[in-house]
Amino acid sequence: MADLPASMRLDKWLWAARFYKTRALAVEAVEKHRVDVNGQASKPGRDVRPGDRIGLTQPGWRREVEILGLSMTRGPAPVAQALYRDTEQSLRDAAAAAERRRLSPEPASAIEQGRPTKKDRRALQDWDRWSVELDPE
Repeated sequence: MADLPASMRLDKWLWAARFYKTRALAVEAVEKHRVDVNGQASKPGRDVRPGDRIGLTQPGWRREVEILGLSMTRGPAPVAQALYRDTEQSLRDAAAAAERRRLSPEPASAIEQGRPTKKDRRALQDWDRWSVELDPE
């Protein structure tokens, strides 16, 4: 088995640790400043090492993890979870976000009338067809 390097690219580590499904998605998240290393903005090619702290902005909460290990390949989830450890603040934020989701109203309950009927859809299509007509003056 080959020796693991002392550091590796940020995007590759995010992919191997299963934070993103593809390296392209990891690169996109880093370029959109959704990921930082040790509190600083970074680029996808930045080298990360064990001990570095990665901040990830995910929908609804901010996650911060400490790198424990490196992996050159994307393995199963238990192996990937051994590459990092969530900080205490991150765990508290995750629990608070889960509680907010649990207490939030169901989006489907906001729909009062349900799906439009076939008659309603035809009326909408007819309205759209005639509403774009410009008045030539």
